[in-house]
Amino acid sequence: MLSWDDEDTAATTAPPAPAAPAANASGQPSLPGLDLPASPAASAAPPQASRVKASEKRIINGQTDVNQLVPFKYKWAWEKYLATCANHWMPQEVNMNRDIALWKDPKGLTEDERRIVKRNLGFFVTADSLAANNIVLGTYRHITAPECRQFLLRQAFEEAIHTHAYQYIVESLGLDEAEIFNAYNEVKSIRDKDEFLIPFIEAISDPGFHTGTHETDQTLLKSLIVFACLMEGLFFYVGFTQILALGRQNKMVGAAEQYQYILRDESMHCNFGIDLINQLKIENPQLWTPAFKDEIRELFVKAVDLEYAYAEDTMPRGVLGMNAAMFKSYLRFIANRRATQIGLDALFPSEENPFPWMSEMIDLKKERNFFETRVIEYQTGGALSWD
Repeated sequence: MLSWDDEDTAATTAPPAPAAPAANASGQPSLPGLDLPASPAASAAPPQASRVKASEKRIINGQTDVNQLVPFKYKWAWEKYLATCANHWMPQEVNMNRDIALWKDPKGLTEDERRIVKRNLGFFVTADSLAANNIVLGTYRHITAPECRQFLLRQAFEEAIHTHAYQYIVESLGLDEAEIFNAYNEVKSIRDKDEFLIPFIEAISDPGFHTGTHETDQTLLKSLIVFACLMEGLFFYVGFTQILALGRQNKMVGAAEQYQYILRDESMHCNFGIDLINQLKIENPQLWTPAFKDEIRELFVKAVDLEYAYAEDTMPRGVLGMNAAMFKSYLRFIANRRATQIGLDALFPSEENPFPWMSEMIDLKKERNFFETRVIEYQTGGALSWD
């Protein structure tokens, strides 16, 4: 079982940085849309297939063919891809009948509990779309390790499942879809978080943006840190804790089960992102300058402030045995973990986790039904009948 001492643990023993790859002398051509430079010989001779050497692969600015998945160099990325596939789930597997009855009962939930549910959905229905946009329109284009690209493809699909899950909850409860889906424009605490994130999406999704310089490589690294450590690794945790706390009190158990699956997925996304960041740093140590680290620390502090403001907005009064002040310690505790996982010192020394039960939620296995609401099992391809 994972604990807060070992969950979200990223690789700390990545292989030494290889020497910069030599120019490809076998005439490998560039491929449209892949931003791979053509070999000098490519224009002088017919294209000749080049066999990839694992030692020549790099996370960014690689010269090897991104279409050749093997031989593996980044086996941790492939193993994480396989792990995410093994945890596949779909929202409609979860029975929402108890949630629907509770929501329709005027005495089923307090107004504070209803506020938590609606604020959560208002943030999450668009947050995972932003995460998917960042992967599909930005990150994927600049990563030149095919093993890592394979995980990113799976991650993008999981972000779609998460958006589907929130929509499924909204539809099941009969909520005002326009209100919930436009909350990121109408609710300040949600809008402020999104406005913090959007510039980092736009920077690397700009068609004119290319890695290969010190400045642009740092821009990409910064974006990876923001999304792995601050969005998926921090901005989601107030909402996760609140909905799972409802589930622990036998309320909104269908929504809580889906949030638990999503939490497990996002924890794996965070793990992968941290491994990617650390490997990129190993291969490009010149990017990890004192000034850059200071900038990252400032982003961490800003993110903690934004998420705490969101906690205050969603919990103006104590509810579910929690209050907003408890989340200040929780967010600082998480920020310390994320910072140390990428090689920074803890930002808020001596903070402790006020919600140790959250670690149990992260260890959910696909076959385990924590809130006992699942009504069907997802059929894998090998189990389907084509008759």
